Amino acid sequence: MLVKLKTNLRNRYAAGLIGLTTLSLASFSCAQESQPTRWKMGTPLITYFAGPPMTDASAKQMADGGFNLVWTPEPGITKAQQYGLRWMLQTPLLNPRTAPHVFDDAVKYPQLQALIARVKNNSQLYGYYLIDEPTATQFEEIGKTVAYLRKESPGSLAYVNLYPIYATTKQLGVPEKGDKVANYKEYLRQYIETVKPDLLSYDHYHFHTDKDGVEYFLNLGLVRQAALDADLPFMNIIQASKYGAEVRAPKENELRWLNNTTLAYGGQGISYFVYHVGSFYQKYSDDPGQMMKPDGSPTPQYEAAKQLNPQFAAIASQLQPLRSLGAYHIGKKYEGTQQLPSNAPFHLQATSANGQEAGMLLGYFGDATKPNVPSHVFVVNLDYRNATTTTLTGAGKLSTFNAVNRTWTPANGSQVSLTLPPGGGALVRQDGV
Repeated sequence: MLVKLKTNLRNRYAAGLIGLTTLSLASFSCAQESQPTRWKMGTPLITYFAGPPMTDASAKQMADGGFNLVWTPEPGITKAQQYGLRWMLQTPLLNPRTAPHVFDDAVKYPQLQALIARVKNNSQLYGYYLIDEPTATQFEEIGKTVAYLRKESPGSLAYVNLYPIYATTKQLGVPEKGDKVANYKEYLRQYIETVKPDLLSYDHYHFHTDKDGVEYFLNLGLVRQAALDADLPFMNIIQASKYGAEVRAPKENELRWLNNTTLAYGGQGISYFVYHVGSFYQKYSDDPGQMMKPDGSPTPQYEAAKQLNPQFAAIASQLQPLRSLGAYHIGKKYEGTQQLPSNAPFHLQATSANGQEAGMLLGYFGDATKPNVPSHVFVVNLDYRNATTTTLTGAGKLSTFNAVNRTWTPANGSQVSLTLPPGGGALVRQDGV
Protein backbone atom coordinates (compact mmCIF):
# COMPACT_ATOMS: atom_id res chain seq x y z
CA MET A 1 0.00 0.00 0.00
CA LEU A 2 0.92 3.62 -0.45
CA VAL A 3 0.41 4.52 3.18
CA LYS A 4 3.23 7.04 3.56
CA LEU A 5 2.74 8.61 0.15
CA LYS A 6 -1.00 8.91 0.44
CA THR A 7 -0.70 10.22 3.98
CA ASN A 8 1.52 13.01 2.67
CA LEU A 9 -0.95 13.77 -0.10
CA ARG A 10 -3.86 13.74 2.33
CA ASN A 11 -2.06 16.17 4.59
CA ARG A 12 -1.28 18.43 1.65
CA TYR A 13 -4.91 18.39 0.59
CA ALA A 14 -6.33 18.90 4.06
CA ALA A 15 -3.84 21.13 5.86
CA GLY A 16 -3.12 24.81 5.53
CA LEU A 17 -6.44 25.68 3.91
CA ILE A 18 -8.61 26.44 6.90
CA GLY A 19 -7.51 30.03 7.14
CA LEU A 20 -8.70 30.59 3.58
CA THR A 21 -12.22 29.34 4.01
CA THR A 22 -13.60 32.73 4.96
CA LEU A 23 -13.28 34.03 1.40
CA SER A 24 -16.68 35.26 0.29
CA LEU A 25 -18.28 33.71 -2.75
CA ALA A 26 -21.05 36.27 -2.92
CA SER A 27 -19.67 37.71 -6.13
CA PHE A 28 -20.21 34.51 -8.09
CA SER A 29 -22.62 32.34 -6.11
CA CYS A 30 -25.78 31.83 -8.06
CA ALA A 31 -28.76 30.20 -6.43
CA GLN A 32 -30.32 27.33 -8.27
CA GLU A 33 -34.05 27.41 -8.71
CA SER A 34 -34.30 23.84 -7.48
CA GLN A 35 -32.00 21.00 -6.46
CA PRO A 36 -32.67 17.31 -6.01
CA THR A 37 -32.66 16.09 -2.42
CA ARG A 38 -30.11 13.42 -3.36
CA TRP A 39 -27.04 13.66 -5.53
CA LYS A 40 -27.27 12.42 -9.11
CA MET A 41 -24.18 11.81 -11.19
CA GLY A 42 -25.21 13.55 -14.41
CA THR A 43 -22.32 13.50 -16.87
CA PRO A 44 -20.05 10.53 -16.03
CA LEU A 45 -17.10 11.50 -13.86
CA ILE A 46 -13.61 12.17 -15.20
CA THR A 47 -11.39 13.53 -12.48
CA TYR A 48 -8.11 12.97 -10.62
CA PHE A 49 -6.54 12.63 -7.17
CA ALA A 50 -3.82 15.15 -6.27
CA GLY A 51 -3.73 18.08 -8.64
CA PRO A 52 -2.26 21.56 -8.95
CA PRO A 53 -3.87 24.75 -7.62
CA MET A 54 -6.55 26.31 -9.79
CA THR A 55 -4.88 28.86 -12.05
CA ASP A 56 -5.80 30.02 -15.54
CA ALA A 57 -3.23 27.61 -16.99
CA SER A 58 -4.17 24.54 -14.94
CA ALA A 59 -7.93 25.08 -15.23
CA LYS A 60 -7.69 25.52 -18.99
CA GLN A 61 -5.52 22.43 -19.30
CA MET A 62 -8.02 20.37 -17.33
CA ALA A 63 -10.97 21.63 -19.36
CA ASP A 64 -9.15 21.04 -22.66
CA GLY A 65 -8.21 17.53 -21.50
CA GLY A 66 -11.79 16.45 -20.92
CA PHE A 67 -11.63 16.51 -17.12
CA ASN A 68 -15.09 17.48 -15.91
CA LEU A 69 -14.63 17.56 -12.14
CA VAL A 70 -11.81 19.42 -10.40
CA TRP A 71 -10.79 19.53 -6.76
CA THR A 72 -10.19 22.87 -5.10
CA PRO A 73 -10.25 24.75 -1.80
CA GLU A 74 -12.52 27.75 -1.71
CA PRO A 75 -10.11 30.32 -3.24
CA GLY A 76 -9.80 28.27 -6.44
CA ILE A 77 -13.51 28.15 -7.20
CA THR A 78 -13.46 31.29 -9.31
CA LYS A 79 -10.91 29.83 -11.74
CA ALA A 80 -12.78 26.54 -12.03
CA GLN A 81 -15.97 28.39 -12.84
CA GLN A 82 -14.33 30.56 -15.47
CA TYR A 83 -13.53 27.41 -17.45
CA GLY A 84 -16.94 25.81 -16.97
CA LEU A 85 -15.67 23.09 -14.64
CA ARG A 86 -17.69 21.35 -11.99
CA TRP A 87 -15.80 21.49 -8.71
CA MET A 88 -15.48 19.52 -5.51
CA LEU A 89 -14.64 21.52 -2.42
CA GLN A 90 -11.62 20.58 -0.32
CA THR A 91 -11.56 21.74 3.26
CA PRO A 92 -9.96 20.28 6.41
CA LEU A 93 -13.22 21.03 8.21
CA LEU A 94 -14.86 18.00 6.56
CA ASN A 95 -12.01 15.53 6.95
CA PRO A 96 -12.27 13.26 10.03
CA ARG A 97 -8.48 13.12 10.19
CA THR A 98 -8.01 16.89 10.46
CA ALA A 99 -11.29 17.81 12.14
CA PRO A 100 -12.39 14.79 14.21
CA HIS A 101 -15.83 15.12 15.81
CA VAL A 102 -16.29 18.48 14.07
CA PHE A 103 -19.95 18.71 15.10
CA ASP A 104 -18.87 18.84 18.75
CA ASP A 105 -16.15 21.42 18.15
CA ALA A 106 -17.23 24.87 19.36
CA VAL A 107 -14.77 26.60 17.00
CA LYS A 108 -14.68 24.47 13.86
CA TYR A 109 -18.39 23.64 13.58
CA PRO A 110 -19.48 27.30 13.18
CA GLN A 111 -16.71 27.70 10.59
CA LEU A 112 -18.06 24.70 8.72
CA GLN A 113 -21.60 26.00 8.83
CA ALA A 114 -20.49 29.36 7.45
CA LEU A 115 -18.48 27.70 4.69
CA ILE A 116 -21.37 25.49 3.57
CA ALA A 117 -23.69 28.50 3.57
CA ARG A 118 -21.30 30.35 1.26
CA VAL A 119 -20.91 27.63 -1.35
CA LYS A 120 -24.01 25.43 -1.29
CA ASN A 121 -26.06 27.41 -3.80
CA ASN A 122 -23.30 27.74 -6.36
CA SER A 123 -24.46 26.28 -9.65
CA GLN A 124 -21.16 24.51 -10.42
CA LEU A 125 -20.70 22.93 -7.00
CA TYR A 126 -20.64 19.17 -7.48
CA GLY A 127 -19.56 17.86 -4.11
CA TYR A 128 -17.32 17.87 -1.08
CA TYR A 129 -14.18 15.84 -0.51
CA LEU A 130 -14.24 14.10 2.88
CA ILE A 131 -11.51 11.48 3.21
CA ASP A 132 -9.28 9.02 1.36
CA GLU A 133 -9.03 5.37 2.41
CA PRO A 134 -10.80 5.45 5.77
CA THR A 135 -10.76 2.56 8.19
CA ALA A 136 -14.09 1.03 9.16
CA THR A 137 -13.77 2.54 12.64
CA GLN A 138 -14.27 5.96 11.00
CA PHE A 139 -17.46 5.02 9.17
CA GLU A 140 -19.85 6.19 11.87
CA GLU A 141 -18.35 9.68 11.96
CA ILE A 142 -18.22 9.81 8.16
CA GLY A 143 -21.86 8.81 8.05
CA LYS A 144 -22.76 11.79 10.24
CA THR A 145 -20.95 14.12 7.88
CA VAL A 146 -22.65 12.60 4.83
CA ALA A 147 -26.06 13.03 6.48
CA TYR A 148 -25.20 16.61 7.43
CA LEU A 149 -24.20 17.54 3.87
CA ARG A 150 -27.22 15.79 2.42
CA LYS A 151 -29.39 18.04 4.57
CA GLU A 152 -27.44 21.30 4.36
CA SER A 153 -26.28 21.08 0.73
CA PRO A 154 -28.86 18.91 -1.03
CA GLY A 155 -27.93 17.51 -4.40
CA SER A 156 -24.19 17.57 -3.68
CA LEU A 157 -21.87 14.58 -3.46
CA ALA A 158 -20.14 13.74 -0.18
CA TYR A 159 -17.06 12.05 -1.62
CA VAL A 160 -15.11 9.27 0.09
CA ASN A 161 -12.54 6.98 -1.52
CA LEU A 162 -12.11 3.44 -0.20
CA TYR A 163 -9.13 1.11 0.17
CA PRO A 164 -8.31 -1.53 -2.48
CA ILE A 165 -8.45 -5.23 -1.76
CA TYR A 166 -4.71 -5.46 -1.07
CA ALA A 167 -5.07 -3.35 2.09
CA THR A 168 -4.44 -5.20 5.35
CA THR A 169 -7.24 -6.03 7.76
CA LYS A 170 -5.73 -3.45 10.12
CA GLN A 171 -6.04 -0.79 7.44
CA LEU A 172 -9.56 -1.91 6.59
CA GLY A 173 -10.50 -1.94 10.25
CA VAL A 174 -12.58 -5.11 10.00
CA PRO A 175 -12.25 -8.39 11.89
CA GLU A 176 -10.39 -11.22 10.15
CA LYS A 177 -12.96 -13.18 8.15
CA GLY A 178 -10.69 -15.89 6.83
CA ASP A 179 -9.47 -14.56 3.48
CA LYS A 180 -8.96 -11.30 1.58
CA VAL A 181 -12.26 -11.56 -0.30
CA ALA A 182 -14.34 -12.05 2.83
CA ASN A 183 -12.46 -9.25 4.60
CA TYR A 184 -12.99 -6.84 1.74
CA LYS A 185 -16.66 -7.71 1.36
CA GLU A 186 -17.11 -6.95 5.05
CA TYR A 187 -15.36 -3.60 4.61
CA LEU A 188 -17.69 -2.70 1.72
CA ARG A 189 -20.74 -3.94 3.61
CA GLN A 190 -19.98 -1.87 6.70
CA TYR A 191 -19.27 1.19 4.62
CA ILE A 192 -22.52 1.01 2.65
CA GLU A 193 -24.70 0.20 5.66
CA THR A 194 -23.13 2.77 8.00
CA VAL A 195 -22.26 5.69 5.73
CA LYS A 196 -25.16 5.30 3.26
CA PRO A 197 -23.14 6.84 0.40
CA ASP A 198 -24.35 7.96 -3.01
CA LEU A 199 -21.23 6.75 -4.83
CA LEU A 200 -18.67 3.97 -4.37
CA SER A 201 -15.08 4.97 -5.15
CA TYR A 202 -11.93 2.93 -4.67
CA ASP A 203 -8.35 2.85 -5.94
CA HIS A 204 -6.35 -0.05 -7.30
CA TYR A 205 -2.92 0.31 -8.94
CA HIS A 206 -2.15 -2.53 -11.28
CA PHE A 207 1.06 -1.82 -13.21
CA HIS A 208 4.25 -2.82 -11.41
CA THR A 209 7.76 -2.18 -12.66
CA ASP A 210 8.28 -5.55 -14.34
CA LYS A 211 4.85 -7.20 -14.16
CA ASP A 212 1.14 -6.61 -13.66
CA GLY A 213 -0.83 -7.14 -10.49
CA VAL A 214 -3.11 -10.16 -10.12
CA GLU A 215 -6.08 -8.74 -8.19
CA TYR A 216 -7.29 -5.95 -10.47
CA PHE A 217 -10.34 -7.77 -11.84
CA LEU A 218 -11.06 -9.37 -8.48
CA ASN A 219 -11.26 -5.91 -6.89
CA LEU A 220 -13.22 -4.47 -9.81
CA GLY A 221 -15.73 -7.31 -9.64
CA LEU A 222 -16.28 -7.02 -5.89
CA VAL A 223 -16.92 -3.27 -6.12
CA ARG A 224 -19.20 -3.79 -9.12
CA GLN A 225 -21.31 -6.31 -7.23
CA ALA A 226 -21.48 -4.18 -4.08
CA ALA A 227 -22.57 -1.20 -6.19
CA LEU A 228 -25.25 -3.25 -7.94
CA ASP A 229 -26.56 -4.67 -4.67
CA ALA A 230 -26.84 -1.17 -3.19
CA ASP A 231 -28.08 0.42 -6.44
CA LEU A 232 -25.12 2.82 -6.52
CA PRO A 233 -22.79 4.01 -9.28
CA PHE A 234 -19.06 3.44 -8.81
CA MET A 235 -15.82 5.13 -9.80
CA ASN A 236 -12.40 3.54 -10.30
CA ILE A 237 -9.26 5.50 -9.37
CA ILE A 238 -6.73 4.31 -11.91
CA GLN A 239 -2.95 4.49 -12.00
CA ALA A 240 -1.49 7.28 -14.14
CA SER A 241 1.93 7.79 -12.57
CA LYS A 242 5.08 6.22 -11.21
CA TYR A 243 4.67 6.97 -7.50
CA GLY A 244 7.22 4.47 -6.23
CA ALA A 245 10.18 2.42 -7.35
CA GLU A 246 8.06 -0.72 -7.59
CA VAL A 247 5.57 0.61 -10.16
CA ARG A 248 5.69 2.04 -13.68
CA ALA A 249 3.95 4.99 -15.32
CA PRO A 250 1.23 3.61 -17.61
CA LYS A 251 1.44 4.45 -21.30
CA GLU A 252 -1.45 5.34 -23.61
CA ASN A 253 -2.43 1.74 -24.31
CA GLU A 254 -2.43 0.88 -20.63
CA LEU A 255 -4.57 3.92 -19.79
CA ARG A 256 -6.99 2.83 -22.52
CA TRP A 257 -7.08 -0.64 -20.98
CA LEU A 258 -7.88 0.80 -17.55
CA ASN A 259 -10.63 3.03 -18.89
CA ASN A 260 -12.27 0.31 -20.94
CA THR A 261 -12.15 -2.44 -18.33
CA THR A 262 -13.82 0.00 -15.92
CA LEU A 263 -16.58 0.63 -18.46
CA ALA A 264 -17.09 -3.07 -19.17
CA TYR A 265 -17.69 -3.69 -15.46
CA GLY A 266 -20.23 -0.88 -15.30
CA GLY A 267 -18.13 1.96 -13.88
CA GLN A 268 -19.47 5.46 -14.36
CA GLY A 269 -16.34 7.36 -13.39
CA ILE A 270 -12.57 7.34 -13.58
CA SER A 271 -10.08 9.28 -11.51
CA TYR A 272 -6.40 9.45 -12.48
CA PHE A 273 -3.75 9.05 -9.79
CA VAL A 274 -2.19 11.57 -10.05
CA TYR A 275 -2.64 14.80 -12.01
CA HIS A 276 0.49 16.43 -10.62
CA VAL A 277 2.81 15.80 -7.67
CA GLY A 278 6.12 17.60 -8.11
CA SER A 279 8.15 15.33 -5.85
CA PHE A 280 7.57 12.39 -8.21
CA TYR A 281 9.63 14.22 -10.83
CA GLN A 282 12.47 14.66 -8.36
CA LYS A 283 12.47 10.97 -7.39
CA TYR A 284 11.64 9.31 -10.72
CA SER A 285 12.94 11.55 -13.47
CA ASP A 286 12.99 8.65 -15.97
CA ASP A 287 9.19 8.68 -16.42
CA PRO A 288 6.99 9.64 -13.47
CA GLY A 289 3.93 9.95 -15.69
CA GLN A 290 1.09 12.17 -14.38
CA MET A 291 -0.81 14.74 -16.44
CA MET A 292 1.38 17.78 -15.85
CA LYS A 293 5.10 18.45 -15.63
CA PRO A 294 6.56 20.82 -13.01
CA ASP A 295 6.70 23.62 -15.58
CA GLY A 296 2.97 23.22 -16.26
CA SER A 297 3.34 21.58 -19.66
CA PRO A 298 1.37 18.42 -20.46
CA THR A 299 2.82 14.91 -20.36
CA PRO A 300 2.31 12.06 -22.86
CA GLN A 301 -0.16 10.64 -20.34
CA TYR A 302 -2.16 13.86 -20.52
CA GLU A 303 -2.19 13.76 -24.31
CA ALA A 304 -3.48 10.19 -24.14
CA ALA A 305 -6.12 11.07 -21.54
CA LYS A 306 -7.19 14.04 -23.65
CA GLN A 307 -8.20 11.57 -26.38
CA LEU A 308 -9.58 8.90 -24.06
CA ASN A 309 -11.62 11.05 -21.69
CA PRO A 310 -14.33 12.20 -24.12
CA GLN A 311 -14.71 8.64 -25.36
CA PHE A 312 -15.11 7.36 -21.81
CA ALA A 313 -17.81 9.97 -21.14
CA ALA A 314 -19.58 9.16 -24.40
CA ILE A 315 -19.72 5.40 -23.76
CA ALA A 316 -20.57 5.75 -20.07
CA SER A 317 -23.41 8.11 -20.99
CA GLN A 318 -24.87 5.48 -23.31
CA LEU A 319 -24.65 2.88 -20.54
CA GLN A 320 -25.85 5.11 -17.70
CA PRO A 321 -29.60 4.39 -18.17
CA LEU A 322 -28.86 0.66 -18.26
CA ARG A 323 -27.87 -1.90 -15.65
CA SER A 324 -24.69 -3.91 -15.71
CA LEU A 325 -25.91 -7.47 -16.25
CA GLY A 326 -22.58 -9.25 -16.38
CA ALA A 327 -18.84 -8.94 -16.94
CA TYR A 328 -17.57 -12.03 -18.74
CA HIS A 329 -14.09 -13.08 -19.79
CA ILE A 330 -13.05 -15.21 -22.75
CA GLY A 331 -9.70 -16.98 -22.88
CA LYS A 332 -7.16 -16.06 -20.24
CA LYS A 333 -8.49 -16.55 -16.70
CA TYR A 334 -7.87 -13.74 -14.21
CA GLU A 335 -8.43 -14.05 -10.48
CA GLY A 336 -12.03 -13.41 -9.49
CA THR A 337 -13.44 -13.37 -13.02
CA GLN A 338 -16.33 -15.21 -14.64
CA GLN A 339 -16.00 -16.94 -17.99
CA LEU A 340 -18.58 -16.25 -20.70
CA PRO A 341 -21.35 -18.88 -20.59
CA SER A 342 -21.60 -21.14 -23.62
CA ASN A 343 -25.20 -20.05 -24.26
CA ALA A 344 -24.49 -16.32 -23.96
CA PRO A 345 -26.68 -14.08 -26.17
CA PHE A 346 -23.59 -12.17 -27.35
CA HIS A 347 -20.48 -14.16 -28.18
CA LEU A 348 -17.32 -13.90 -30.24
CA GLN A 349 -17.28 -15.96 -33.38
CA ALA A 350 -13.58 -15.54 -34.11
CA THR A 351 -10.69 -13.62 -32.54
CA SER A 352 -7.13 -13.09 -33.75
CA ALA A 353 -4.25 -14.74 -31.91
CA ASN A 354 -3.40 -11.68 -29.84
CA GLY A 355 -6.91 -11.50 -28.39
CA GLN A 356 -6.90 -15.20 -27.64
CA GLU A 357 -3.65 -14.98 -25.71
CA ALA A 358 -4.52 -12.02 -23.45
CA GLY A 359 -8.22 -12.73 -23.39
CA MET A 360 -11.29 -10.70 -24.21
CA LEU A 361 -13.87 -9.07 -21.97
CA LEU A 362 -17.59 -8.65 -22.65
CA GLY A 363 -19.64 -6.34 -20.46
CA TYR A 364 -23.38 -6.99 -20.75
CA PHE A 365 -25.91 -4.19 -20.16
CA GLY A 366 -29.65 -3.86 -20.40
CA ASP A 367 -32.98 -3.45 -18.65
CA ALA A 368 -32.79 -4.43 -14.98
CA THR A 369 -36.15 -6.21 -15.31
CA LYS A 370 -34.75 -8.43 -18.09
CA PRO A 371 -31.43 -9.73 -16.71
CA ASN A 372 -31.23 -12.50 -19.29
CA VAL A 373 -31.83 -10.22 -22.27
CA PRO A 374 -28.94 -7.78 -22.59
CA SER A 375 -29.43 -5.02 -25.14
CA HIS A 376 -25.83 -3.74 -25.19
CA VAL A 377 -22.39 -5.32 -24.97
CA PHE A 378 -19.03 -3.61 -24.52
CA VAL A 379 -16.20 -5.68 -26.00
CA VAL A 380 -12.64 -5.07 -24.72
CA ASN A 381 -9.32 -6.29 -26.03
CA LEU A 382 -7.38 -7.25 -22.90
CA ASP A 383 -4.07 -7.21 -24.76
CA TYR A 384 -2.70 -3.71 -24.13
CA ARG A 385 0.35 -4.34 -26.33
CA ASN A 386 -1.28 -5.48 -29.56
CA ALA A 387 -4.37 -4.76 -31.62
CA THR A 388 -6.81 -7.55 -32.31
CA THR A 389 -9.73 -8.33 -34.59
CA THR A 390 -12.84 -10.22 -33.58
CA THR A 391 -16.33 -10.97 -34.83
CA LEU A 392 -19.26 -10.44 -32.48
CA THR A 393 -22.49 -12.34 -32.98
CA GLY A 394 -25.85 -11.45 -31.44
CA ALA A 395 -29.39 -12.75 -31.68
CA GLY A 396 -30.64 -9.92 -33.90
CA LYS A 397 -29.60 -6.89 -35.92
CA LEU A 398 -26.64 -5.06 -34.42
CA SER A 399 -25.40 -1.47 -34.41
CA THR A 400 -22.00 -0.11 -33.34
CA PHE A 401 -21.33 3.10 -31.43
CA ASN A 402 -18.75 5.65 -32.53
CA ALA A 403 -17.48 7.19 -29.29
CA VAL A 404 -15.77 10.07 -31.11
CA ASN A 405 -18.79 11.49 -32.92
CA ARG A 406 -21.35 9.79 -30.62
CA THR A 407 -23.35 8.14 -33.39
CA TRP A 408 -24.76 4.65 -33.93
CA THR A 409 -24.22 2.82 -37.22
CA PRO A 410 -26.22 -0.30 -38.20
CA ALA A 411 -24.17 -3.38 -38.93
CA ASN A 412 -24.98 -5.89 -41.64
CA GLY A 413 -27.24 -8.25 -39.73
CA SER A 414 -26.44 -10.10 -36.50
CA GLN A 415 -22.68 -10.12 -36.90
CA VAL A 416 -20.16 -7.31 -36.75
CA SER A 417 -16.40 -7.34 -37.30
CA LEU A 418 -14.45 -5.31 -34.74
CA THR A 419 -10.88 -4.08 -34.98
CA LEU A 420 -9.72 -3.09 -31.51
CA PRO A 421 -6.51 -1.22 -30.70
CA PRO A 422 -4.39 -2.35 -27.75
CA GLY A 423 -6.67 -2.18 -24.72
CA GLY A 424 -9.44 -0.90 -26.96
CA GLY A 425 -13.16 -1.40 -26.66
CA ALA A 426 -16.29 -1.24 -28.80
CA LEU A 427 -19.90 -0.68 -27.76
CA VAL A 428 -22.50 -2.69 -29.70
CA ARG A 429 -26.26 -2.85 -29.24
CA GLN A 430 -28.94 -5.21 -30.47
CA ASP A 431 -31.58 -3.12 -32.13
CA GLY A 432 -35.15 -3.52 -30.98
CA VAL A 433 -34.33 -4.99 -27.57
